[in-house]
Amino acid sequence: MTTAGIIMSFDFGTQRIGLAIGQYVTCSARPLEVLNARDGMPHWPKIETLLNEWRPDRVVVGLPLSIDGSEQPITSRARTFANRLQSRFKVHVVLHDERLSTVEARSVLFARGGYRALEKSKVDAWAAVIILESWLEQFPQ
Repeated sequence: MTTAGIIMSFDFGTQRIGLAIGQYVTCSARPLEVLNARDGMPHWPKIETLLNEWRPDRVVVGLPLSIDGSEQPITSRARTFANRLQSRFKVHVVLHDERLSTVEARSVLFARGGYRALEKSKVDAWAAVIILESWLEQFPQ
């Protein structure tokens, strides 16, 4: 598999971290998976495996902000997660405003399958898709 132009995104959470994969060519993304976390700490070897498999050019981490743009307690934890990704795996990490990504993910999933489609794991992965596609819209290659 060629990996030129691949971007991976993370929707950070203290219990689950959604992942998506996308590409510059199509400016689109798809859900990859959801990783369980313990108080915001993921299983780092699993992330390493995914990064080695996909070899993304860039990693986008959603930055959770309040509706008014102010920071909240989870914001600093997402920044710490992004910093650890960058230092641990030497990948290019950028932060991207993720306001309302979970709301939009729920809306997309509901439209596709009703209430049964609203599993938490699906929502987190789709939130990562929305974060990545939003970033691609603002920063196309």
